[in-house]
Amino acid sequence: MRLHDLLENKFRTSLPDINISGVTDNTKEIEKDILFFCVKGKTFDGHDFAKEAIEKGAAAVVTERDLKIENQIIVDDTRKAYGEICASWYNHPERKLKLIGVTGTNGKTTMTSLIKEVLTKSGHRVGLIGTIRNEIMGEVFETDKTSPLTKDYMELLSRMVKAGCDCAVMEVSSFALEQQRIGPSHFRIGVFTNLTQDHLDYHGDMEEYYKAKKLLFSRCDTAIINTDDEYGKRLYSEISCDKRSCSLESKADYTAENIEISQDKLSYDLIGKENNISVSLGMTGKFNIMNSLQAAAACLEMRIPEEKVSSALSTVSGVKGRCEIIPTGKDYTVICDYAHSPDGIKNILSSLKPFAENRLVCLFGCGGDRDKTKRPLMAKAAAEYADKLIITSDNPRNEEPSAIIEDILEGLKDSSVPYDVVENRRDAIKHALVTGEKGDIIVLAGKGHEDYQILKGYEKIHFDEREIVAEILKEI
Repeated sequence: MRLHDLLENKFRTSLPDINISGVTDNTKEIEKDILFFCVKGKTFDGHDFAKEAIEKGAAAVVTERDLKIENQIIVDDTRKAYGEICASWYNHPERKLKLIGVTGTNGKTTMTSLIKEVLTKSGHRVGLIGTIRNEIMGEVFETDKTSPLTKDYMELLSRMVKAGCDCAVMEVSSFALEQQRIGPSHFRIGVFTNLTQDHLDYHGDMEEYYKAKKLLFSRCDTAIINTDDEYGKRLYSEISCDKRSCSLESKADYTAENIEISQDKLSYDLIGKENNISVSLGMTGKFNIMNSLQAAAACLEMRIPEEKVSSALSTVSGVKGRCEIIPTGKDYTVICDYAHSPDGIKNILSSLKPFAENRLVCLFGCGGDRDKTKRPLMAKAAAEYADKLIITSDNPRNEEPSAIIEDILEGLKDSSVPYDVVENRRDAIKHALVTGEKGDIIVLAGKGHEDYQILKGYEKIHFDEREIVAEILKEI
């Protein structure tokens, strides 16, 4: 591709119209005729590698300051420029898809899965970008990021367009928004689920975390906002785009009445200004009332007919790793869930508590190299609802599991809830199964859909809790 075509008159340069073989901000991808972007991160600055890039054959470097290099293009913001140019490189796939973005702390995966289901069963050709997986019209691609990096994101959208997709539903993380990974993407619908403590190791405090999430709503046509959440109320009052409120507690554009929740399903009547529909789906928990309410609202705002929204949701029987029942053949119930924040723990346990015929047991740990302040808060949240806790490891990464557990235990100093500490997670699961009693609900919290564990040195080992439960049950 020629340089001037790639720049689309958005960035000024005196360089000749040279050939460009590719674009990157990754020093490992530098090769002949590539356009290298000097992006600055928290611990790494691409500007330090600009001269090396030219020496390796890069056609030019994009920089935020004069580096005294002949082949340089100076811009105000290299992150933003990189997103714009990646979109240009892939012929702007973001313009050819109806984009629906979901952001917030909890509920993103469930909500995007529900929206995708409704759109697909309504005749749309849908791509999905999310924590569990990426999909292109049903074809699944594994992922380890909630939101892909900039070039990967545009490439994925391009593949969706080539496959014939007309819609893309995606989880939009605070990292993706702050780091401008989604380039110039504009969304038909933006959904805000909630905001609770998470990722403060990166954002610093809740205010910065909120500001990152808010960025989505400066680039969408219509916002669907959970106004039962305090940050949702604030967001609703601060944004200027077209917006719809969703509430289970007060008057709103979309509310739910006649709610019924059992151990494995829920139903309610969705009441909107223009729409009244019956909703039922094979999932449980009050939090899934709000998840499905917002998903339905998003689809109705996309002008999906009422009967198709209701019919599609009625076929949903759950989302992998989200309040997922693991078959055991025992007289107790085992559930795995991705809950890895204080609010996530509270949501899953408070929803299951009414259905525990005996004890509600919660097994959980906390991730290493992540926000340490939420560890005791997760313990307090678990102790509020569980009858017994099993404290173990999650993804320790480069921290000692025992040190993480000590941080967790700080939150149990004033609690009378009994707990056991079993550092090795597999051993902890075995302990939970061996000590399980008739009528117990045993919640394995934190891993959810993940089929791996990340150990010291960021070594990733296979660790699928569904498989591990089956193996242990055979052993015992």
